[in-house]
Amino acid sequence: MLSSIAHRLVPAFGPLTVTTDAVDGRGPGPGSIVAANHTSLFDPALVLAALRRLGVEPVVLAAAGLWRIPGLGAALVREGYVPVHRGSSRAGDALDGAREALRDGRCVLIYGEGGLPKRADSGEAAPERFRLGIARLARESGAAVVPLGQAGARRVSSGGTGKQLAGLLTAPVRRPALHVHVGAPVALTGDPIAAAEQARRAVTDAWRTAVEGVRG
Repeated sequence: MLSSIAHRLVPAFGPLTVTTDAVDGRGPGPGSIVAANHTSLFDPALVLAALRRLGVEPVVLAAAGLWRIPGLGAALVREGYVPVHRGSSRAGDALDGAREALRDGRCVLIYGEGGLPKRADSGEAAPERFRLGIARLARESGAAVVPLGQAGARRVSSGGTGKQLAGLLTAPVRRPALHVHVGAPVALTGDPIAAAEQARRAVTDAWRTAVEGVRG
């Protein structure tokens, strides 16, 4: 349901284009880990809309606080999304839920940076350092990592609360370009630090393609 809503809603904020390195133009295969750059509160909707165009409705690892929002929490449960309890003893539970989804053949969407950048401007910037969870998940599940880069989300929503609301309200008039690029699968190797950096570089390459998409 959430992927379907995003698919219908996102184009109202700006034109969305989606590209992929796959020869057949398809999205990530079943049981893949989709690693995306995280820049804005708007980009989860952007990524869901893009993946649905490619025939993929992923399980998303998201901040546990979202489950406390009336209505949204119930939808997240129905979708099988996985809560991430950051900074608590339950933080590792998210990887258990992700592995279960991968075993069921679902794609799992994970934000390797683990949070939003602390910037107020609406400009693009390369992904920051990835946490080690993505490396652990890839190693323990044996799943390939599919890098996904998105650009344009910060033109819709970024900065403080007031600026974010203003951005959302004016985006349908401003129509900022939105682009998502899905790269080729990557098999992570090396120790967790090296593997996380390998994933970050792959997502950075996909992000650069997405940036060119919004500038073109």
